[in-house]
Amino acid sequence: MKTPYIALLSAGTLALAACGQKTTTTENTTATTTNTEMTTATTVAPSAGQTFANTAAASDAFEIATSQMALTKSSSASVKKYAQKMIDAHTQSTAKLTTAVSGLTPPIAPDATLSATQQQTVDSLKSKSGADFDAAYIAAQTAGHQQTLDALKSYAATGDVPALKTFASTLVPTVTAHLNMAKGLKA
Repeated sequence: MKTPYIALLSAGTLALAACGQKTTTTENTTATTTNTEMTTATTVAPSAGQTFANTAAASDAFEIATSQMALTKSSSASVKKYAQKMIDAHTQSTAKLTTAVSGLTPPIAPDATLSATQQQTVDSLKSKSGADFDAAYIAAQTAGHQQTLDALKSYAATGDVPALKTFASTLVPTVTAHLNMAKGLKA
């Protein structure tokens, strides 16, 4: 599903790299060709396996960060109990992901950098407390777990790295349970 997008993005990047280059002399032509080749070499799109590993790692980091906030900002005992479960479960998930990618060739190193949307949600939660925090946290957990569940199911069905396909398929029931728990929380 992301492969056509990545290919389109790569083609667009290459087209932009070629725009505006002048080839007025033989020396400039050589330099332009070298620069274009270097640009092409440095803009190689990550593999589907790497992209999935990054998505999974960022999902874990998001769930842990928001749940750590919930332990101090929530006014609900049930939200705090859920938050602790999420911290424990997503810490375990991160460990399982690390094990799944260890020794892979080519190597895959999960990058837990949050997406812009995830970071925006974290920043928004920082300014909330009590019942306002609870409502926003529950909404974030519900949306985050739904996105993660979709990514896991998709990669389990069509992924290109067997170890990551296994990782994804074994987490589907757990993430489904987390999603159902989030949907059952009350602010």
